[in-house]
Amino acid sequence: MDRSTSPSSPHLRLLGQFRLTYGAEAVNLSGNAQRLLALVGLRSCVSRTVLAGTLWPEATEARARGSLRSALCKLPHGDRRLVICCRNTVSLVDSVTVDARVLADTALRVVRSPGAPGVTGVEAVPAVLFGDGELLPGWDEDWVLLERERLRQLRLHALDALANGLAREGQHALALETALTSVRTEPLRESAHRAVVAAHLAEGNVHEAVRHYVAFQRLLHEELGVPPSALFARLLQSGGERRHTPSPLRDERGRTLQTRRAASVVGADGPRPP
Repeated sequence: MDRSTSPSSPHLRLLGQFRLTYGAEAVNLSGNAQRLLALVGLRSCVSRTVLAGTLWPEATEARARGSLRSALCKLPHGDRRLVICCRNTVSLVDSVTVDARVLADTALRVVRSPGAPGVTGVEAVPAVLFGDGELLPGWDEDWVLLERERLRQLRLHALDALANGLAREGQHALALETALTSVRTEPLRESAHRAVVAAHLAEGNVHEAVRHYVAFQRLLHEELGVPPSALFARLLQSGGERRHTPSPLRDERGRTLQTRRAASVVGADGPRPP
């Protein structure tokens, strides 16, 4: 059996608390060994100089290299080895699965091709994007903070792109769930709220779109003292004007009451403050 598909292949969990397992068996590592494995796991292959300088930035070069050698010795060896040590680099063994890298690779694939077959189809919505785990919570080193923010932004962009792609495909419920997941992750992110409104408009629910816009408008005003962008206002206004469903409830210009409501919220010159 291929080690990469074996149930006992090593799995490195970095989203949430650090955890290394071989199948159902958990392996305990020292703090420095955890830090070393986490950094190599995130970057796949790292030079020894970068590893030593990143993990022990305040130590002299000689002491940092010594600490690196010590940490490497504390990792599993033999059939259970996790890294390959060359003269100048340390790289991750191919059989090791890293959840953070799975998330990053999935998010990049969605961002690059949000409308490609197999990416936004109902049966192929990437579940990994909907997880709540933060990268190594409680770790406050600079390299962790940088990687954490990188993953957060990648995931948010992927959720926005996926939501818009699903709406275009007519998968409105999935589009809303995806967009609202992005909103829950970052409540002040306008692009996520635009994806929610776009999904409502794609389904013809102008009232829901207006209601969500007004709630976000109020939140943005309370938290930052600014209105939504003109782009958001145009999305709502144009979306409402496109939905001319037959109804006796029209004004003298032939617009539905829902369209009038949308226009009254955003105004002719852009969004109005709450």
